[in-house]
Amino acid sequence: MRKILKRYMPYIKEYKLEYFLVLVGIIFTVGATTATAHIMKPLMDEMFIEKKEEMLYYIPIGLIVIYFFKSAGRYIQSVFMNYIGQHIVTRFREILLEKIINLDMSFLYLNRSGELISRVTNDIERIRYFVSNMLPELFRESLTVVALIGYVIYLNPTLAFYSLVVLPVVVYPILLIGKKLKKYSRRSQEKNADVVTRLTEVFNNSEIIKANATQRFELDRFSVQNWQFFKINMKSVYVGDIVSPMMEIVGALGLAAVIFVGGREVYEGRMSVGEFTAFITAVGLVFQPIRRISSIYSKIQDALAASERVFELLDRENGILDVVKVLEDDITHVEFRHVKLKYDDSYALDDVNVEIKQGENIALVGDSGGGKSTFINMLLRFYDPHSGEVLVNGTNIKEFTQDSLKHHISLVTQRIYIFQDTLAANVAYGQEIDEKRVIEALKLADAYDFVTSLEEGIETKMEEYGSNLSGGQRQRIAIARAIYKHASLLLFDEATSALDNESEKRIQNALHEYTKDKITITIAHRLSTIEHADKILVMQKGKIIASGNHSELLENCDVYQKLAGRLEN
Repeated sequence: MRKILKRYMPYIKEYKLEYFLVLVGIIFTVGATTATAHIMKPLMDEMFIEKKEEMLYYIPIGLIVIYFFKSAGRYIQSVFMNYIGQHIVTRFREILLEKIINLDMSFLYLNRSGELISRVTNDIERIRYFVSNMLPELFRESLTVVALIGYVIYLNPTLAFYSLVVLPVVVYPILLIGKKLKKYSRRSQEKNADVVTRLTEVFNNSEIIKANATQRFELDRFSVQNWQFFKINMKSVYVGDIVSPMMEIVGALGLAAVIFVGGREVYEGRMSVGEFTAFITAVGLVFQPIRRISSIYSKIQDALAASERVFELLDRENGILDVVKVLEDDITHVEFRHVKLKYDDSYALDDVNVEIKQGENIALVGDSGGGKSTFINMLLRFYDPHSGEVLVNGTNIKEFTQDSLKHHISLVTQRIYIFQDTLAANVAYGQEIDEKRVIEALKLADAYDFVTSLEEGIETKMEEYGSNLSGGQRQRIAIARAIYKHASLLLFDEATSALDNESEKRIQNALHEYTKDKITITIAHRLSTIEHADKILVMQKGKIIASGNHSELLENCDVYQKLAGRLEN
């Protein structure tokens, strides 16, 4: 716990005023709780036994004052601790999301989206409860215990010993229970991530589920994860909830000892009835915060497990390291020098050498798994080569900041990403919206005609995944987005796969003039897409086995001849 608190300290230190006000609230609460026990002495001795009339006024007024300060203290503490907790957690969500989206693509590919969503939502919420509820409660209840034990010892040290001697006996089992709860809490959080992952998969693939009538199949798969989550949570309940009854028994033993020993003290005249009443009230009040502390300690294990999972992610080093040099000029030259990239035991790229100049239109062809998409991903620095260099304008791309590099690159993939925003915002994604430029980009992408038929035109709100558009329309929007960016390097990864031949030809003709001063690299799915390329690279098992224009390769490359036949069909 000390290690986790140390990690929180830089954030906690920023709330000195709020914590001071929380401390004021805690002092009010602890002082009022101790005063509640103390007022029992004059209540019994002076009001009931000695029957002093003025006590009929002083005692009720005193109780009102005590509970006023207790209530005010709890309110002040609650408001400012919740402010601190909510504020820290809101920041933590942003910090965690920033960390995740800036990690290398290999991490994002390997980790399930449900797992990452669970870290940002479920784990962070558990941290909020820890920071805004459990920590201040632990501090308040601990101070209350110290104050009341001090008061009990002040009243009667001998009797205090008999009433409190049982407490150390329960400390060790509570610590053991805490360790078990932390283990169960971590497993619960991991299983929650499995549940979220399953739900994400179901909602993202609803069309294929409906098309195959596999609703029952998916429900059964979800049910397995759901009930496993239930069983793990119940294990935490079985272990965690034993603390409260254990403390009840300990409290009963303590009170029994107080009544027996204290009763003898009263009978023998060494203690007044009022002192005994104040003492037994204080002892009763001591066991209440002790029960709370033991319960809080159990729940803290859950928050500690969540904190460890969050800090594991925050401490993770990025596989793609950034620098400070900014790429300011347009990309006019791209070169791969002896580039190798290995996945497990096989090469995705194997000694790739190629040079591409401004104005060139390069096409990549080859069988699935040949390294075409990896070639494009290297330019985006989704991965860094294990050996060799990727150069832009004669400089290794590792020497440029990733943001400045990607500012000069536009990517369109076969998988289209549409955000829940206006159509214009989707075209101008991440940039300021210029309506004139948006319309120009839509025209070049052969999308303006269908956009004008929409009721709100470019201000039409896109549904999730762009479900209010057809596949071909979504692909045109993606192409328009790439054009709007006005990048000097265009990457098309089967970017027109959802379009018919006529639409593809119209887009190609429109883009021909636009791309004259740019580098264009295209992964092809049709012969019509690549036959006019300046150079075609034939890739197989991560190697470039041939290069040339369409006519040259048809004459000299058997692999291309077979590929061309398939592409034509």
